[in-house]
Amino acid sequence: MHDLAVTMPHVTVVDGTKENPVYQVGGKSFVFFRNPRPDATDPHTGEQYSDVIVIWVASKADKQSLLQDDDSPFFTTPHFDRHPSVLVRASRIGELSREELAEVVQDAWLARASARRRATWLAEHP
Repeated sequence: MHDLAVTMPHVTVVDGTKENPVYQVGGKSFVFFRNPRPDATDPHTGEQYSDVIVIWVASKADKQSLLQDDDSPFFTTPHFDRHPSVLVRASRIGELSREELAEVVQDAWLARASARRRATWLAEHP
């Protein structure tokens, strides 16, 4: 995840809470690593997940397409129901191919980049 996010153009990495990386384009976050919170817990043990990553999406439809498969590693919580993002546990990233993960990160970057940056990147990556 880190290597994909940092290779997108015009990306800055800032330290979030507890020094978790926050990847931004134009000052807007598109991927960040979340601290354990009570809304993301193991359904069997109640233990808070310590490896949740927030990834922006462009639309509600994009979010739903990532969440529709019950076997998908992507999920949401009530806290993020109306937020344009999906969640994924770092421990489940391996369930995605490199291409799938790259597409999700690129789409997150595109959702947050300026129109000019988005157009330039899309012209270079048809």
